[in-house]
Amino acid sequence: MSLKSQVESGIKDAMRAKDQDTLRALRAIKSLILLEETKGGGSGELTADDELKLLTKAAKQRRESADIYKAQNRADLLEKEEAELAIIEQFLPKQLTEDEIKAKLQEIITRVGASGPADMGKVMGAATKELAGQADGRVVSTLVKGLLA
Repeated sequence: MSLKSQVESGIKDAMRAKDQDTLRALRAIKSLILLEETKGGGSGELTADDELKLLTKAAKQRRESADIYKAQNRADLLEKEEAELAIIEQFLPKQLTEDEIKAKLQEIITRVGASGPADMGKVMGAATKELAGQADGRVVSTLVKGLLA
């Protein structure tokens, strides 16, 4: 079942349950999908990789907004962002723990032959492809810096 059909089914269920937080999050995802499908030069169909990128971007936006609202003591807005983030994360692959990320990064470092901080670009290129949707880019970057130092 494609992401679009899963979201549409979820929207129907949320409407029946009168769950406004879930409904708002699912409508935001559907909007992103429709925008991407109708974007100029697009084929009209999204690949699984495109869907993953959309969801990752949406989750990142919610996290950043939540951080801002937390810093500004806006509990009302923070609650909405965290609720939407929880819904979006249901469609994302399971997030790896820090130890799992380190283990994968060690494999990547040995495979690409990285020896120091100058090779960070090579490691990050391979890591972002392999860990797409499974780990936050900032966490990966921080761990790579630590492992190569």
